[in-house]
Amino acid sequence: MSVNIIFATGNQGKMREIREIMKDTDAVLYSAKEKNISTDVEETGATFEENAVIKAKDAYEKGLAAGITDAVYLSDDSGLEVDYLNKEPGVYSARYMGEDTSYDIKNDAIIERLNGVPDEKRTARFVSVIAAVLPGGESFYVRGELEGRIGYERKGQYGFGYDPIFYYPPLGCHTGELLPEEKNAISHRGKALALMKEELVKRGILGGR
Repeated sequence: MSVNIIFATGNQGKMREIREIMKDTDAVLYSAKEKNISTDVEETGATFEENAVIKAKDAYEKGLAAGITDAVYLSDDSGLEVDYLNKEPGVYSARYMGEDTSYDIKNDAIIERLNGVPDEKRTARFVSVIAAVLPGGESFYVRGELEGRIGYERKGQYGFGYDPIFYYPPLGCHTGELLPEEKNAISHRGKALALMKEELVKRGILGGR
């Protein structure tokens, strides 16, 4: 018997990653947008963990109000931490320089702020925390990270967000240059989703196809 999973996002880039990683399970995946559930909630948490739980619980409560009682609700809070910038933009990654500011502008601004900073001080990481709320209201979360550094220019036509400026030393390229399946194999969200999938299987909520 399949399980419905509703992911609290309207971001199609995230949904593509999620569907790819969950394809070997019996989950039926929907974005909150596809279920007409608003993802508009104030992210008041000081950490990725707090914000992920806030968003998942909000989606769960809105889903219950809409009569959807048998689904697992997932949400992620993810972002980029740049050590030289005191881990900015961090939990404000999506809202950095304003929610409507393009990522080209955001990426160029980060590169500019690191002008003249050598490789060893350009360390950064992508963080993804995924929270789940199960039927009945129990919640938990998992965390995935990808370590790298900030490059000197935008590169690549793939990915989204800060991928064009994130250099991943083991592969010698920016994550924006990786094909989706290559990125999913190493990404912070891929790691967190794998941990979430493992946890849902362990709890008997998810099965394989």
